[in-house]
Amino acid sequence: AIERQSAPVLVYSVDGQRTLQGSVIGPPLERAVTAVPGVAEAGRIGQGTFTASVDGGDLSDVALFGHETPGLGGPDSLSAGRLARASGEAVGSAEDFSIGDRVEIVSEGGGPVLRVVGLAEDAEIQVTPTLFVSWTDYVAAVRAVNPDAATVLPSVIGVRPVPGVGPEALARRINRASPRADALTREQAARETPGVAQVRSSFAVIFLLFALVVPLVSGLFFLIITLQKARALTLLRAIGAPAGSLVRSLLIQVLIVVGGGILVGTVLFVPLSQATVGGLSLRFDPGAVLVWSALLLGLGVASAMVAARRVLAIDPVEATTGGGAR
Repeated sequence: AIERQSAPVLVYSVDGQRTLQGSVIGPPLERAVTAVPGVAEAGRIGQGTFTASVDGGDLSDVALFGHETPGLGGPDSLSAGRLARASGEAVGSAEDFSIGDRVEIVSEGGGPVLRVVGLAEDAEIQVTPTLFVSWTDYVAAVRAVNPDAATVLPSVIGVRPVPGVGPEALARRINRASPRADALTREQAARETPGVAQVRSSFAVIFLLFALVVPLVSGLFFLIITLQKARALTLLRAIGAPAGSLVRSLLIQVLIVVGGGILVGTVLFVPLSQATVGGLSLRFDPGAVLVWSALLLGLGVASAMVAARRVLAIDPVEATTGGGAR
């Protein structure tokens, strides 16, 4: 949601540790931000998680992303529908909602009812169904669950720079203007949210191990096959079979086995990619499938070079001495 929202710069409070849930912007800091030279537009943004019911169904958690100024905090693009134009309308994460869904915030005194009019891809926050709503609806939701909240303060301030000033330059100006401000560009805010770097590192390690295991297993498999067929390969070399032909035959087998495995895995992944795992929506990405297929196929062929070298090292004379059996 942070990466998909439209504000080029997000200003957190220093105490918030770059989290929407922990950051609170008070009036003095808000005035200091809007007074910074280079700020063309600024607006309040609030985020909270609420219990809600979709179309009268079971209760579930829903994250609200409330924004005060159009174009600052709403979704930057839609996959379906339209942007919210009035109070009571919302844009939902495409993985969790459908256009026309009626979402009611549950509270003792009754909460606001929101109607989904648009959908945005990859717009969840913390793997939670997310709705982009107006600041008015966000305040109404907060006060519905906490009637004692006299003033609802924003979590961050969304800022747009004037023409000629880049987001990074404006973020530096804001940080110099107030020691209580922690201004980040949209990309920095998404990347430096606590926990994101650790998750990315974990996946990088998993992919690295995956890329190492596949060539190791396939290379060992074909090396064993080559050793088992040593007598037959030696005999073929003795009757005049070129070493190149034997290597090409080996590589064709590698392509069939590894390519077949990739094809079967892709076919099995297609239905799995439509499922939801622990609240995380999976997706079939053709680009990623093609890249990894080519990478694994290349690594599989490369790993077979050890077996190919073994074939090239066969001496046809061994057929007369029985060396091919060794």
